[in-house]
Amino acid sequence: MQATKVTAVYYSATGNTEKVVKAIAERIAEKLGAPMEVFDFTLPGSRRQEKHFPAGELVVFGTPVYAGRVPNKMLPAVQTLFKSDGALAIPVVTFGNRNFDNGLIELRNELENNGFHTIAGAGFAASHVFSDKLAPGRPDEKDMKVLEQFADAAGDKIAAMTEIPSPVSVRGDDPVGPYYTPLGTDGKPAVFLKAKPLTHAELCDKCGKCVEVCPMGSISAEDPLQVTGICIKCQACIKKCPVHAKYFDDPAFLSHVAMLEQNYTRRAEPETFL
Repeated sequence: MQATKVTAVYYSATGNTEKVVKAIAERIAEKLGAPMEVFDFTLPGSRRQEKHFPAGELVVFGTPVYAGRVPNKMLPAVQTLFKSDGALAIPVVTFGNRNFDNGLIELRNELENNGFHTIAGAGFAASHVFSDKLAPGRPDEKDMKVLEQFADAAGDKIAAMTEIPSPVSVRGDDPVGPYYTPLGTDGKPAVFLKAKPLTHAELCDKCGKCVEVCPMGSISAEDPLQVTGICIKCQACIKKCPVHAKYFDDPAFLSHVAMLEQNYTRRAEPETFL
């Protein structure tokens, strides 16, 4: 079977998922001799119209996991905006060194529900957006070698296919269970849903970068110190602020970060499924 086009589709607030998904898609496209496109649905303006993928194409579709699943504020976009009548798909998730839990199987199921045929899947550890102590520098050289081997195997599988296989078998609970409950250092649930980033006013030059990169469009263009909408803790405004003016000081959030740093500094390895 030949893919007429390969498209990298992703939500990637800080760039980790973008790096992984594009690398997989580029390698497969090169192997199959197919053209490649990119569709980034991170920002609100990219989530306004349905996108259709016809049979014969391949989509490498990626998101990070938030609390062990597809991010809840991005799930409606995954469910309603991406449709197909038989395109092949490779679901890919990134996770911050703890676990991808049910994120990959959830993404697989949603793609299957939308008319895609999943033929491979993967979960790759990436530097955690909450802490520089968790999977720093990842995906690293070792990860990228696994990624290349996975992409090559997926490309070979597609080239050898004569009929559509069953949905790829991946790790996770089916039906998908609830989101992971963040814990604090005391072992109790850490509730920080309403936490929002603060700003060191003396550092902020109101360049508007945080406004530009917020996936929810929640930072005021008139006053970037104000978060007027929902915050999903993606850390885009913090990671991409050129003067490092944004920060969190919510006690429950910081306790959860400390718990992760206490328990999840070991190296989590990527997992691939074919």
